Amino acid sequence: MTLAEQQPETLPEFNYHMLRNALNDYQKNLSQLEPMQYQEIYRKASKSYELESLVIASPEAEGVVVSQEQLDREVDEVAARYGNRDEFIEDLEGNGLDESSLRKALYRELVFDGVMQRVAANSADVSDLDIHLFYEMHHDRFSTPETRQARHILVTINPQYAENTPAAACQHIQQLLEKLAGRGNRFEQFAKRYSECPTAMEGGKLGDVKRGQLYQELDGVLFNMQEGEISDIVETELGLHILYCEKIKPAKRLPLSKAYPRIRQHLQERHQRNCQKAWLAKLQKVAHT
Repeated sequence: MTLAEQQPETLPEFNYHMLRNALNDYQKNLSQLEPMQYQEIYRKASKSYELESLVIASPEAEGVVVSQEQLDREVDEVAARYGNRDEFIEDLEGNGLDESSLRKALYRELVFDGVMQRVAANSADVSDLDIHLFYEMHHDRFSTPETRQARHILVTINPQYAENTPAAACQHIQQLLEKLAGRGNRFEQFAKRYSECPTAMEGGKLGDVKRGQLYQELDGVLFNMQEGEISDIVETELGLHILYCEKIKPAKRLPLSKAYPRIRQHLQERHQRNCQKAWLAKLQKVAHT
């Protein structure tokens, strides 16, 4: 039987699909939708209702059991979103539903889920070779990039203030660099006292920095420094900086033994989705021939 023959728009269960799509896409009840939104929701609901109808009428649906307790939990979960029962019933009615039709709609949904789980169980197993290949082809997923703990001192340039003219700013930061004299143990104190960046309150702390997070000029200098080194003066659009490379944390790669369970789960879920998609496509093809 085709969707047109079923006339779903006359069924409260179809209204449930309408409401579900409206909430998912627009976070609105049906009565709150704009005309164009309503048309889009109707199109989506028609497809989802038809697909659900095909699935629960398939041979694979035979033997799928939904217990009364399971259905009660689903209804209670929906009702729990409301302040009281009156609000729950009123909202259902405003969307063309009542508690009985909600139960029917949720029953259909649970049967659909049960069938899809049954279909997914027929997916191919994940082999050790699959896992090894995935690991070797996706190094970036299992690698932690190099990071550097850094601090900085900023002196801004602002020609409107005598102490921040280009010449004055250059002289000031050069004096700071000379006073530091390469002694990293003094950097935090100097940053608190002299830096014009909000990070001064934390001793110029920039935290754990990955490549590409800072201004290009700072990034290029920081990732060419040795641990414990203080940079020369670096200029950015913010002003003049002195960098301190406090600590270098080398890049790491998660060993296969630890990545193995995560990869297996990912591949198994992908196999299951592909199995479900192929089964649904075949089901729809048969229904429309």
